Amino acid sequence: MAFREWFMRANAAGPIALDTETTGLDIYSPGYRLRTCQFGDARTAWVILYEWGGNFAAAVTWALRMGRRFQIHNAPFDWAVIDRHAGVNIETLAPKTIDTRLKAGLVDPRQPQEGGRGTGLKPLSAYYIDPSAPDTQGDLTAVFRSLKLTKATGWAGIDLTHPTYLLYAGLDVLLTARLDAALDRELSALDVRPALVQYEHEIARICAVMQRTGLVLDVEYTQNLDASLAEDALRYEAQALRYGVENINATKQVTEALMAMGETLTDLTASGAYKADKAVLCALADLDQNSWQPLGQRKANPLALAILHSKRAGKWRSAYTQTFLDVMDSDGRVHAFVNSMQARTGRMSVTRPALQTLPSSDQMIRRALLADEGHVMVSTDFAAVELRVLAALGDVKAMKRAISAGEDLHSFTARMVFGPDFTPKHRKISKGIAFGKVYGGGAATVSRQTGAPLEDVKRAMAAYDRVYPEVRRMSNRWQREAYETGMVHVSVTGRRLPLDRERTYAVVNYGVQSAARDCLGQSLINLEEAGLLPYMRLPIHDEVLCSVPAAEASDYAREVERCMTFDLYGVPIEAEAEVGKRSWGSLYGADY
Repeated sequence: MAFREWFMRANAAGPIALDTETTGLDIYSPGYRLRTCQFGDARTAWVILYEWGGNFAAAVTWALRMGRRFQIHNAPFDWAVIDRHAGVNIETLAPKTIDTRLKAGLVDPRQPQEGGRGTGLKPLSAYYIDPSAPDTQGDLTAVFRSLKLTKATGWAGIDLTHPTYLLYAGLDVLLTARLDAALDRELSALDVRPALVQYEHEIARICAVMQRTGLVLDVEYTQNLDASLAEDALRYEAQALRYGVENINATKQVTEALMAMGETLTDLTASGAYKADKAVLCALADLDQNSWQPLGQRKANPLALAILHSKRAGKWRSAYTQTFLDVMDSDGRVHAFVNSMQARTGRMSVTRPALQTLPSSDQMIRRALLADEGHVMVSTDFAAVELRVLAALGDVKAMKRAISAGEDLHSFTARMVFGPDFTPKHRKISKGIAFGKVYGGGAATVSRQTGAPLEDVKRAMAAYDRVYPEVRRMSNRWQREAYETGMVHVSVTGRRLPLDRERTYAVVNYGVQSAARDCLGQSLINLEEAGLLPYMRLPIHDEVLCSVPAAEASDYAREVERCMTFDLYGVPIEAEAEVGKRSWGSLYGADY
């Protein structure tokens, strides 16, 4: 009764901070539990022991339904927990939510290692509220150890009434309530548009619904693939051993063995040791880093090939097949977490499993994930969105003419740079330069990625600048503006993009990537407005994956294309849908 009386007063006074404590991160896995639910304002916190059920659980459900406005730090996690385990769905809770993590990301999207404050509650509280604000994480970890629990098992194993656990739980809502007020002041001082804050909350909600829906897992296929990958890892390790490499992760062993085979290594680490990373090994193995297709530039080194294949098999097991099986829910579905605003530019990420890191050509892993029964997969991807955004933001005349004429931009660029008799190799260099401009890569990076000689790339880049002079002018203008505004570029949608003083040239990358991400965000909103959210499964890079009824797949594909097609400063942002079979892998060549 005391809690209910406090809640009614606090509910009338303003937003209430909300948080949960659970048994871990895998919200949809069998055996997962919601342990406590916290409510608070700037001075008072209540830790309700939901796990005890009865009146405790009833009080939580009552408060969640009665609350008019909630402050949550990292709301999508708590939305999913409450939706799955407390019976109050995302559709009810999300419209009432203020996410302080999203607000903090709009103030400064950088992580601490990038010179920012990060988006963690404790570091933000130390900065905005009080440097000595208590952080009981270390105390709680010590308690876990004293109870013979690990950091992973402690959340499920600690006694619900342990005073350190309760203090840890209660502090978070006190800090969130105070942080929200501080962030509002900061957003106002920086003139961040309220519409942008609301926009990010809408995208976060849409992504949370997609996460809740998940994808069907082909369990038998995944189990067989996991066993096959384990065999591959061992077989290729054995091949590496024949060349004297006992541990494929021991860089010194690998580099010494490669040089003993007559290879010349040039790339060095900061400490002066030779590198044997993916870029080095792919070059020696004559493989493209992304597609793993032969480059045809040299004879493949067998040791480099063996190490690459063994590492990939091991990584794919831990990152994908084993994770699929570990996080699968009781209905055989996988629910990947979509972080709707991850990178400095606002780009999204998909984690646990990290599906956005799959190679673009992969069908093997994607084959494990299925559309619903009676459905097929539809993948809809923007057509050269980064280059179209570049053309729009820079008003790049020649590029806009090529887009309007329906030309392939890379072929058009190759013709303009190398002449009408350009070759496929010239097109590849032109493509590398175009993405180098977008992603901030220089001539050396383009040379390494395309296999073209460095001098050829430099000449082509100079010609590119002559063909598209607006790109360089835009870059120079944005860099000058950044120096005048404290090294921050404000994107076309009003997003603040801090720059590193020694890398101001990256401003084009940040501006284009951010606008491209917001094209995707707007598309998600358009798709929901068209009633397609129940069929949406994942946003991956510039792609939206859907599961739609097989009999009407072409109609759904056309509607998704329509929702993802619009105008950006006179440049058409267009999307192309592809209808597959039941598995995601069918869109990449799989037969099911």
